[in-house]
Amino acid sequence: MAELFDRLADRRAAASRWYASSTLAGVALGSIAVLVGATLLQVSFGAFPLTLSEAWGAVFDPEILFSLETWRAFLLGADNPEWFTQQQHIVWNIRLPRILVGVLVGANLAVSGAIFQIITRNELASPYILGVSDGAGLVVLVVLTAFSEFLPFVPVLAAIGGGAAFLLVYVIAWKNGTSPVRLVLAGVIVGTVFGSVQRALFFFIDDLSTVMSAQAWLSGSLLNTDWGEVRIALPFTLLALALAFVVTKELDVLALGEETADSLGMPVEKMRFAVAGIAVLSTAAAISVAGLIGFVGLIVPHMVRNVVGGDSRRLLLGCLFLGPALLVGADVGARLALSPIQLPVGIITGLVGGPYFLYLMRKTENLGEV
Repeated sequence: MAELFDRLADRRAAASRWYASSTLAGVALGSIAVLVGATLLQVSFGAFPLTLSEAWGAVFDPEILFSLETWRAFLLGADNPEWFTQQQHIVWNIRLPRILVGVLVGANLAVSGAIFQIITRNELASPYILGVSDGAGLVVLVVLTAFSEFLPFVPVLAAIGGGAAFLLVYVIAWKNGTSPVRLVLAGVIVGTVFGSVQRALFFFIDDLSTVMSAQAWLSGSLLNTDWGEVRIALPFTLLALALAFVVTKELDVLALGEETADSLGMPVEKMRFAVAGIAVLSTAAAISVAGLIGFVGLIVPHMVRNVVGGDSRRLLLGCLFLGPALLVGADVGARLALSPIQLPVGIITGLVGGPYFLYLMRKTENLGEV
């Protein structure tokens, strides 16, 4: 009889794993479909319209795809080849880099949001709500407006600012331990203060063009992004995502709660801060090239968790697919909805994320704890 129960338990576990894998595959395939469709629209339409065949002919031009000279120009900052046609220039130097930056930013924000939600055991946690985005954003804004010579180091400086903000949030929330509600309230306080300082900086900027670019950056925008932004974000993104998948077992233990993790021999606070550092780096990589984009880090992990469950590896993989699809899709709407006027993508994510969060709040009775 015991052997029969063991077999049934094994079959249920196998069925559960198969179901989780199949739902993750569904999230991945659906996200890829959305991303491909958004890319199709992004490269085909704009001030210089191209037919679908012209756009995709330029995207899949073997003369570019298999040319070391072009990739040296794209990824290392060398001069563009002189033989580029106008169509190739528009697709490869204007439209595709914007898509790639959107992919990197969406992946970073979604994965960092998932990590913050796991280590705080709070569905309301995100880089924006915990004040990390505002801390990193304040540093980036200071660099953009006063210390432009430090622009090559923006991701590192943003990570320092975001890390300091998270540490401050944790100190404020600490009172013989922390709780999901205290962390969110502390994050709101820190974010509000840092946001006020950001707005105060505008009174000390005399150049109107700097004010306009800084305002667009605060709204969260992919406008005017090019291969330079890809080169800034790509190495930090690869590092942060690689580290995130290395610590998935530790994330699973942290998700069980402090007492359980401590009983398993994990140094909870040290591990929490180490993992938070990965999320801060990921957030900084996104903010340094696209500004303050809200709701992606809050909504995407929740959507993925509802489908694939709470396993950390599957959750991060789902976020890695859905985050880019959501952000690139939103950017297409921001670019084409009111053409020729282009809205910051942060406005679109706010318009979509706000109602979804309200629906979530009304539907879920115990919203907060993971």
